[in-house]
Amino acid sequence: MSATRLMVLGVVRMVGRTHGYQVRRELLSWNADKWGNIKPGSIYHALRKLTADGLLREVDIEAGSGPERTAYELTEDGEREFFDLLTTMLSDARNDVHSAPELQAALVFITTLPRKMAVSLLAHRLTKLSGYRLNVLDTMERSTEWGHPEHVLSLYRLWLGQLDAAMTWTSDQVERLENGELTMADDTAQPFGSPSPT
Repeated sequence: MSATRLMVLGVVRMVGRTHGYQVRRELLSWNADKWGNIKPGSIYHALRKLTADGLLREVDIEAGSGPERTAYELTEDGEREFFDLLTTMLSDARNDVHSAPELQAALVFITTLPRKMAVSLLAHRLTKLSGYRLNVLDTMERSTEWGHPEHVLSLYRLWLGQLDAAMTWTSDQVERLENGELTMADDTAQPFGSPSPT
């Protein structure tokens, strides 16, 4: 999975017909290069790859005083891929360095989902996190028996702390959604990330 892929699809979906510079400008205005590990070059690569995969289509090439600008729009397959990536990244509970940008990218577009679906996906994530936590606790209890060096317990404690923090955050997010916070796709107002009205 790729946070860049979701973010590029999401921006094109939100803005509508757009070119690479606009996608880049939008993502950089969100500081996605810092929290999402999205580099300007990867945005243009993603646009080309998403087009080759049939998820975006080129709709226009603008000639001007500078380099040509290719405009893109989302295809039906791109719409499906956007929601597939979004729901997978939102419910995933991997606890590794690569999953953080994916969860953060999914959170940017969480409001494009119906409220009950977002709650369900986060509840699923919470269940997975709880299972991982039990595995870490079991590993800690058996570490001496399994011959793990004493200092490795520090690593297990780090993992446990990260899982506890992730579980607390996820529970809080579920509660906020259940209490009606955030404007979601099934609310009357247009949520962030929705396609622009034409």
